[in-house]
Amino acid sequence: MNTRIEKIIAGNWKMNLGPKEAQAFMTELRDTWTKALSERTRTRVQSHAWQLWVFPPAVTLHAAQEAAQGLPITVGAQNAHGSPSGAFTGELSASMLAQVGVQTVLLGHSERRQFFGETDESVLKRAEGLISQKIQVLICVGETRAEREAGKTGDVLLSQLRLLVSSPVLKAAFESGQAHLAYEPVWAIGTGLTASPEQAEEAHQILRTEIREKVSPQAAETVRVLYGGSVTPESSAALLSRPGTDGALVGGASLKPASFLAILENASKGC
Repeated sequence: MNTRIEKIIAGNWKMNLGPKEAQAFMTELRDTWTKALSERTRTRVQSHAWQLWVFPPAVTLHAAQEAAQGLPITVGAQNAHGSPSGAFTGELSASMLAQVGVQTVLLGHSERRQFFGETDESVLKRAEGLISQKIQVLICVGETRAEREAGKTGDVLLSQLRLLVSSPVLKAAFESGQAHLAYEPVWAIGTGLTASPEQAEEAHQILRTEIREKVSPQAAETVRVLYGGSVTPESSAALLSRPGTDGALVGGASLKPASFLAILENASKGC
């Protein structure tokens, strides 16, 4: 697909929606697609200029992929291991995901870092392995509340990103559009707090400038930088209207087709 991606609206279902609920979600999404979206938005999505992604739990991937047939929606995995196979209990490989049609993976979410011990180094290793196996990745970065209050947001983001751009594999992926970023301030995850459009844009600019300087101007234009953190239909219009925000990584509001589609429709604001 040669169409340049303009915006990505991605839904992280976390540990919600089993196979039956996923089927119901996709059925409702299909039934309300025309009513909920303007013709302009539908055209953008159908042309792949705007992309709609969902990341269901592992047990739901196959059902969600089957139920999404005919919809312009990408079903991705919430995590995966970088190795093609091996003694890694509880993990998924790229080839396993490919067998159910999954070619996009979310990596480094703050909950994976906070509750399951993932680090910048382990996220990089997973990303390198998956990219080498032709899997597209969306990598999360972001600061804690203490780090923001200490004025360290830029330092934290640059530390996380510089490890990624030190890798020739990630550099090539940013150039080709196989790797994208989600700025997720940890203090806004599941708290109801949302970064202001100005805060989000400032963080996105830090990330994009670093990619421009450490990778290339082309990579800075190709990479999509999403905002994630208590995104709702009410907050999304202002966030998505900022020129430096290329979409949203949505948590709770992605569990209902109506609110998810409302956020997608808000992507048209300011475009």
